[in-house]
Parts: sequence; C-alpha cells; structure tokens
Amino acid sequence: MDLTRIALAVVPALGVVVGASISSGQPPSRMARVGYLPSAGSAAGTNPSLQALRQGLAELGYVDGRNIVVEARGPEGRLERLPELAAELVGLNVDVIVTLGGVATRAAKNATSTIPIVFAVVIDPVVAGLVSYRQQPGGNLTGFTSFDPQEMRPHLEVLKEAIPGLVRVAFLGDGGVPGSPEASRAWDEQQARAVGLQAQTLRIRGPNPDLDAAFEAARREQAQAMLVLEMPATVEHRRRIAESAIRYRLPTLFVGNYGDTMGLIAYGTSRAETGRRLAAYVDKILKGAQPGALPVERLTHYELVINLETAGAAGVTIPPALLERADRVIR
Repeated sequence: MDLTRIALAVVPALGVVVGASISSGQPPSRMARVGYLPSAGSAAGTNPSLQALRQGLAELGYVDGRNIVVEARGPEGRLERLPELAAELVGLNVDVIVTLGGVATRAAKNATSTIPIVFAVVIDPVVAGLVSYRQQPGGNLTGFTSFDPQEMRPHLEVLKEAIPGLVRVAFLGDGGVPGSPEASRAWDEQQARAVGLQAQTLRIRGPNPDLDAAFEAARREQAQAMLVLEMPATVEHRRRIAESAIRYRLPTLFVGNYGDTMGLIAYGTSRAETGRRLAAYVDKILKGAQPGALPVERLTHYELVINLETAGAAGVTIPPALLERADRVIR
C-alpha cells in the first residue's frame, strides 16, 4: 500500500472538514472562560445585563457549562472593589473580560494589557483614555459606546414633552466617580441650556447614599423633574431613587434601559441589543480576532419605557403622542 499516496489524499479532505467547521461559525470546541465585570450591580444570575449577555452568547451556540463558563463579579455598590475584582478575573486566566461602564473598564485595563477586554456603557472611550482611536483601538480593548454629540439632549426633550412647562431639572449623578464637581456642574448646565432648561447638579455617593438629602435639595431649588444619569451609584440604587421620587412626587427620567424600576420614564440603549453586540465581539475574539483591530462601534437602538402607574402617583399626565412613541408602557 502506498502510504504517501494515502496521506496526500487525506490531507485535502481534512482541509475541507476544518474549513467547513470554521466557515460554519460554530463556537470553539474547547471550554471558553469569559469574565464579566460591571461598574454597578451584582454578579447574580438575575442581573438583567448579565442575562442579556448570556442570551446573546446562547444565540451564537455557547452553552454555559458545556463550551463556555461566564465568571461574573460585581462591586455591590463599592467602587473601590473594582480593581480587586478585575485582578481576580485576570488571575482566573479568562479568555475575555466583558465590562460595563467606564470605571469597571478602567479597572480591567489597569489589571491587564494582554487579556482582551470588550466594554459597553462607556460614553467616549477615546476621551476617557481607554482606546487611542475608535476605528482602530489598538491594544487589548474594544467595545461599544453610546456616545452622541448631543448626549443628553434627546432625554431632556422627552422630559420636556412629558412635562409641559418644564423649566428646571435636577441632574442626579455619582459623586464617587473621578472628576471635578465644577466640571460636572458645567456639563449639566450645558446640556440643560441646549434645550432651554435650567440645571441643578446633585450627586450621591455609595454604598449608602443619602437620597433624602438629594431630594430635599431638589425641592428647595424648585426642580420640576429629575434626570437620573447612568452612573454606578445611581444604577446600584435605582429602585430606591424611584421610590424616593414617588414619595417626593418628583417626575424622573432614568438614562439607560431601566424600565424595571418604578421611575416615570426610562430611555436608553436596548439591553438586548447590547448583550447581542457584546456576545458577537466575544465570539470573534474567541475565534482569533484581535480586539485592537475591531472598531469601537456605537449603539444606536434606543428604547423608551413609560410607567403610567408612577405617572399617576406623581400627578403627571403623559401626552398621547409620547405614549404612542414608547416601546413599552407599564400600566
């Protein structure tokens, strides 16, 4: 038997099989390990953003415990824990780290320069110094941004439509995030002024923020509504913030996809789309793509959620035209 001839016949056949496997888009056969680190929230399976990521991975053929393990960690309202949690994921030698928010992304970047990092819920990663360029990030980071030159203008326009006669709005953010109070105040005022409103800057700090103090300050300054920014402390305590807003009868708009709270309005990028897009980049990296060669892409699918139960409690009548535009109405 001519073994050389047999070998020459087998090699092309193997090439066909391998090529078919790669082109079919099937997940790698080995067990992949993916780290998950949000700037706020827990690592519990009930975390909606974590669920969205798992669903996105499942749609691509990744089955938890069979060909992928998601190592989830969460700061539980304590930003100072993020460097420790990022280092823990690096110590587990995960293949990719998925981060949500600028603070968690910074912690992961500081923890490793070799493990790929895919981020979301980052306003402008170039300005934040996370990547050099959006089209060619370089290094070990890439991901998705909700950056829009108009930034909060669409959210404030929704508030103005929901509350005719709105003049003064309180911006509630996280005072524990790096940055000067003066810069935060200037940014709030700039955003409000762009749509003809006046701004009041309010900041809380975790892990046990004094929400009553914030709402009392809003009342003293005669704020007619509150814009809750998507920041670690506000995300972590969003339910308490919504409950306080009902108690103080102050209409709120939560920036981000947080229709699970009792806030009057939630307006932000689709959590399901974010999960799918993150999963798609994780999939590409697990199959050999370099994160620095994957462009930072913008999330453009926004969802508007209106809670009529909260509207009734706050004494607000939502205009029919705004209700018609809502993706979901909670009654």
